[in-house]
Amino acid sequence: MVVTGGASNIGRAIVIGFAAEGARVLIADLDEARARQTAAEAGPGVEVQVTDVTSWESAQAMAAAAGSRFGGVDVLVNCAGWTVDRLFVDKPRAEWEKEIAIDMWGFINCTRAVLDGMIERSRGRIVSISSDAGRVGEWREAVYSGTKAGVIAMSKAIAREVGKHGITLNVVCPGFVPGRPETSGAESLWAGDQGTQFTPEVLEKVARSYPLRRLGTPEDVAPAVLFLASEQASYITGQTLSVNGGYSMI
Repeated sequence: MVVTGGASNIGRAIVIGFAAEGARVLIADLDEARARQTAAEAGPGVEVQVTDVTSWESAQAMAAAAGSRFGGVDVLVNCAGWTVDRLFVDKPRAEWEKEIAIDMWGFINCTRAVLDGMIERSRGRIVSISSDAGRVGEWREAVYSGTKAGVIAMSKAIAREVGKHGITLNVVCPGFVPGRPETSGAESLWAGDQGTQFTPEVLEKVARSYPLRRLGTPEDVAPAVLFLASEQASYITGQTLSVNGGYSMI
């Protein structure tokens, strides 16, 4: 199996969760140093492939590497993502383009890269991390909301096309899950402007807007991904599961 963006935060928790179940995992991430640290933390059976999800060639190389090491990709988790919390009118074009490249093209490239092998073997699970922003539209996250809504819509459309091959596509939408410095690599969005603006006081205020009165953690998200990738979810496809502490109940 492959986890894109598996080096840091939510991706890291997903890698560790699958490894604990005995899965062989390929971390596909640009941050090789942080990816190798996560692999060491997860234990045997976890390997690293430096991958730029915005590049079709890099995504193809990732799929080929997983095929040669593991014999194919049975599960793909599209977790690579990026944003900076900023008003739409204040956001520079370079940030828009980076969000679209990672959050939308990353999904397209990596999903397409593994589909031929899944179709050939007549089985596969693709679970993508979207966001509540993609379901409801989030203030200060306009372009990010659009890309994550795109992941939801494309997952549903592709699920209709490939269900006959025994392949499912589902989406997990976390609420606000702040990254931790100790699990955020240099390429993590939490290593830059996004992390510095969320002081403990701001995080406490945000938590009060959630019915459960706490923010989510990567470890809250991982079990939903494991379930959707399991045989227990073999009859679930084209669905969106929110893991958000009740933030958006629609």
